[in-house]
Amino acid sequence: MAKPKPQPPANGRFAFDGLDRVLHEKARLGMLSSLVANPEGLLFNELKELCDLTDGNLSRHLQVLQESELVEIWKGHQGKRPQTLVRLTPAGRARFLEYITLLEGIVSDTLQSAAESKSVKASRPRLGEIGG
Repeated sequence: MAKPKPQPPANGRFAFDGLDRVLHEKARLGMLSSLVANPEGLLFNELKELCDLTDGNLSRHLQVLQESELVEIWKGHQGKRPQTLVRLTPAGRARFLEYITLLEGIVSDTLQSAAESKSVKASRPRLGEIGG
């Protein structure tokens, strides 16, 4: 009796519906990673350097994060110099850490799938072998 063909897993396994577009954007992912590592917050210029962003890009991304209630922003002065401090909100920290856990699951699942696929011989014909 022939072995049954392995069936693909559930529909949408790699659809990644749980990815949050606000968090997943490259610059914001870097900004949030920097802020989670610095719970006391970072000055605007520190965050700009860590994430290699321009003033304009950083300002725009901070606006998105603030509107999503992920960060708090304080503006003040040190001497005559304006200073902007950025810090994760408690809800922002929790949401970001949940998101990182989701990403860890995606990476783990992908690595497991890759390892499993190495041990299975290809049962589908190559494109050049199909048809006439």
